[in-house]
Amino acid sequence: MRLSKICLFLLILLLFIQKSQAQTALLQPGFDKNEYLELLKITARQIDTPWNKVQTPASDKFKMVYRSPTMGLDNRWDLWVADNGIAVISVRGTTLKMESWVENFYAAMVPATGSIRISQTDTFSYQLAKNPRAAVHTGWLIGTAFLSKDILPKIDSLYKNGYRNMIILGHSQGGGIAYLLSAHIANLQERKLLTTDIQFKTYCSAAPKPGNLFFAYEYERRMMSGWGFNVVNSADWVPETPLSVQALSDFNQTNPFSNVKPIISKQPFPKNWALKYAYNQLNNASIRANKRYEKYLGKTVASLVTKSLTGFEAPEYATGFNYVRVGPTIVLLANDVYYQSFPDNPEKIFVHHFIDPYWFLANQLPEKH
Repeated sequence: MRLSKICLFLLILLLFIQKSQAQTALLQPGFDKNEYLELLKITARQIDTPWNKVQTPASDKFKMVYRSPTMGLDNRWDLWVADNGIAVISVRGTTLKMESWVENFYAAMVPATGSIRISQTDTFSYQLAKNPRAAVHTGWLIGTAFLSKDILPKIDSLYKNGYRNMIILGHSQGGGIAYLLSAHIANLQERKLLTTDIQFKTYCSAAPKPGNLFFAYEYERRMMSGWGFNVVNSADWVPETPLSVQALSDFNQTNPFSNVKPIISKQPFPKNWALKYAYNQLNNASIRANKRYEKYLGKTVASLVTKSLTGFEAPEYATGFNYVRVGPTIVLLANDVYYQSFPDNPEKIFVHHFIDPYWFLANQLPEKH
């Protein structure tokens, strides 16, 4: 009888240890092909996106346990969990609604540290980078502001239930938001406003450019140990957006252009006039382009945002439109075999952007990248 009690105790102990091990499974740094493929299965289940007729199979490792209400500019996110204790925060991409596209076109930059009033009662304070010259996309910052209000309480609940490993995932617009969301969460951890006992890993898939070079530097420094990736199909045009303008003012303070005017003025006549004319032609073109971008992709689009978000106040914009590709990048290189299945088609502008082409190319990657 005593032996049977000992056996029962050992069995219960073994089950407890197995459960504990499952709940403390660790995410591994570095790009994982199979992990990314599993995440594509999850993002493909955002069924009301324009690419809802996907061929990717459903996940047999994760299950969806929560879908948020629609908020902000038609933003939404899903929560998926696996038995091994890993949770996935899946941010929805662009939908067919006008508000969703307004969010994309609201491309005037704002400082990466500051606050933005998103409604009559809510002001979102953030620090996505410490460099005062760092700047990010205004529209996706608004999406981040609304979504984080719903996501952070869920992270707290997950933590209380033993989850210590979480993936932030987004495809397309969702990828643009995932950049800013992961930077926001990292800052909260740095300031001890969110427990540091959670390991986050970020996959931005088919993502557009979220900010300028100074934002990119800090984001990439955070992710350099293998905790964040930007996955792009080389045939996809979306990661090439938003349009970028690099002006002389976008360079670091120490640069060969900072003293160019005094140097030109010291040149003999008429060489100094010719050089001054050439310099002004080059410099003024980028200045004019930045002003036009701020007018149309800032002030004009902001008027549309105010129609969708009661109480929203347009922020003060940062100077410049020097958007860059951000993050350690995994390139899915389109080849002849790929183009046989997904040929270029000017009438189908998203042919290379949907889930299926990414699934096709990701499966061609080697197991170890």
